[in-house]
Amino acid sequence: MSTIQVEVVSAEESIFSGPAKFVALPGEAGELGILPGHVPLITRIKPGAVRIEKADGGEEFVFVAGGILEVQPRVVTVLSDTAIRGKDLDEAKANDARKSAEEALKNAKSDVDLAKATSELAVMAAQIAALRKYRQKR
Repeated sequence: MSTIQVEVVSAEESIFSGPAKFVALPGEAGELGILPGHVPLITRIKPGAVRIEKADGGEEFVFVAGGILEVQPRVVTVLSDTAIRGKDLDEAKANDARKSAEEALKNAKSDVDLAKATSELAVMAAQIAALRKYRQKR
C-alpha cells in the first residue's frame, strides 16, 4: 500500500502528522486531491476542510483558515495560521463569530473595515461548513 506523509501545522502546534493514502483540501482555484507520488506543488489554500484518509483506513478532518500547501513526492505539508481538528470545532462559537462578522460588515466605515469583515465572514462560513461536513462523516 502506497502512502504519503502528511503534516498539518498551525502557528501554535502540529495538528496532524502521519501517513495517509489521500488528502483533499480547498485550493485557491478549487478542490485539490493529493495521492502518493503527486508532482511537487506549492499553492495557497482557502479556508475550509482538509480531509485526510489515513493509512489505517480512518479519516481525519482539520479546518484551516487558509494557508500554504507544499506537496513533495513523499510529503504533504499544510501550513495555516489557524488549524482546528474536526473534533474540536465548536458550532455555537463559530455561529457567534459569524454573527459578529456580519454585524461588523453592516457597520463598516472604511474599505479596510469592509475587507476585514468580509474576510472574517468567509472564514466563519467555511468553518461552519467544515464542521457540518465533519459531522456528516461521523
